[in-house]
Amino acid sequence: MIDPSGVAFIFFDLDDTLLDHRAAERAALADCHATFNHHFNGHSLSVIQDTYHAGNVPLWRKYAAGEIGREDVQRLRFERLCSTLSLDLDATLLGTTYLERYGAHWQWIPEAEAAFHAIADHYPVGLLTNGFVEQQQGKLARFPVLRERSEAVVISEEVGVMKPHPAIFAHATEQAGVEPHEILYVGDSLHSDVEGGRAAGWQVAWFRGDGDRDGVLAFDDWTTLRDALDLA
Repeated sequence: MIDPSGVAFIFFDLDDTLLDHRAAERAALADCHATFNHHFNGHSLSVIQDTYHAGNVPLWRKYAAGEIGREDVQRLRFERLCSTLSLDLDATLLGTTYLERYGAHWQWIPEAEAAFHAIADHYPVGLLTNGFVEQQQGKLARFPVLRERSEAVVISEEVGVMKPHPAIFAHATEQAGVEPHEILYVGDSLHSDVEGGRAAGWQVAWFRGDGDRDGVLAFDDWTTLRDALDLA
């Protein structure tokens, strides 16, 4: 589905594509569970993690739609966790502790680092990511090769809109300096990355994609993407 000769620039999503956000999230919640264990009323770690995730995702969707602000996301996700599970715990303290521990657990997705380097050796690359700017900048500082090898870094909060809004893809296209159809976007989210990228006229490679989409390469391991780009 990818014609390597038709690709002039490759953008990567950051969270859960190159870096393992979900693992860091769950590990940070595990740290919070251990730190404040006597406040969790006997709830298991899995219940804490699942409840947090179930409440956090809708908040991010509202944030992306402009219905709430970043402060609302940061506050409400822990207030709702405490309320849903009737926790005798200060939500602000829990949120602060979570963010500290979240940053301690950032790591590459398995095989993503090698694939990123292999692709960057042959194509100009960039990063296009949603997220709070201080956290995304922190990840780039922790893994400086991401910025060093990228010719464009686009963070939603710095642009003012989040994926899949057309404006952020238009901005990224300008940063790449090529035509939209010459850009390949590698991301994991159906809504933000696949649908957003396709609507922008980009080619798309869907990491851990769970279904066929016209013109989209779905792949579960990085070797498949490298093969599609003739980089085996």
